[in-house]
Amino acid sequence: MDPNQYIPNPKSPKQPTPYISDFVGAPRQQSGPQPGQSQSTPALPVNNQPPTSNPQQFAAFPQQTTSSLVNAQPMTSVTPRSQMAQQSQEPANIQPGGHRASFEPPAAPKILPNEDDKPKQSNQGFRDILSIFGVLGSALVLAFCLITFVFQSYQVDGPSMQTSLQDSDHLIVWKVPKTLANLTNRHYIPNRGDVIVFNASSDSGSGEMQLIKRVIARPGERVTVKDNQVTVYNEEFPNGFSPDKTLPYGKAIVNTPGNVDITVKEDEVYVLGDNRGNSRDSRMFGPIKSDQIVGKLVLRVLPLNTITKF
Repeated sequence: MDPNQYIPNPKSPKQPTPYISDFVGAPRQQSGPQPGQSQSTPALPVNNQPPTSNPQQFAAFPQQTTSSLVNAQPMTSVTPRSQMAQQSQEPANIQPGGHRASFEPPAAPKILPNEDDKPKQSNQGFRDILSIFGVLGSALVLAFCLITFVFQSYQVDGPSMQTSLQDSDHLIVWKVPKTLANLTNRHYIPNRGDVIVFNASSDSGSGEMQLIKRVIARPGERVTVKDNQVTVYNEEFPNGFSPDKTLPYGKAIVNTPGNVDITVKEDEVYVLGDNRGNSRDSRMFGPIKSDQIVGKLVLRVLPLNTITKF
């Protein structure tokens, strides 16, 4: 619209009032008298409202089609420059449905680096070392638990158990019954004829050593060694019996030297070596207590040609 356009003021028709609109529309129809026309009706005010000072004049006011500049048709909105600049920067490639179509070339596929190609962290070597030590520590703890509470390997040293066991035989000693007895706060008493490993004082008295012997008498029984023969007395056999003659191991026993008459206490067992003529056993140091027992012999594994279950 021409900014010099103006609208005549009905009250001061000789002084034009400037009028600048934000809209550009059809030419405004003048409500005042036009040249060559007679003034038969009052002039229409700018706001297109009938005068209210004279009711009769209002009643005689004719319906006119003159519209204000704001309501004129057709109409074109004016966009500020900032928005025009923003719109000019936006791509005009609009697809049906309101989505913009991109004419940019497709991006090249990304190549992810292989995990093996990634540089290792500075502390990766330290973690590997800790992992190795963790595995070794776990293995040591597991081995310790097995040896202490489950089973243990032994090697025979000496002739005291011949002919049942030979020197350098490799044995497996079962410790679970002793472990369960300790957990339940009971005394572990093996059966008669079992071969057991127990702790005993060394000959020099400087420390402990582990011996392997056979159980001959159990708690509450009376044991005698006389005339090269072992006799055990208990409630079942008040007149006594000879374990060497009733149990399978006794076939290799010839005689038992010594002179013994002793009653075994409730938490003790009486042990002898199968090689009675060359064995340090209860005939010398007396019965052993249950807390000295380590475990029971269950298997001889070496030599392979002599594998035996006990």
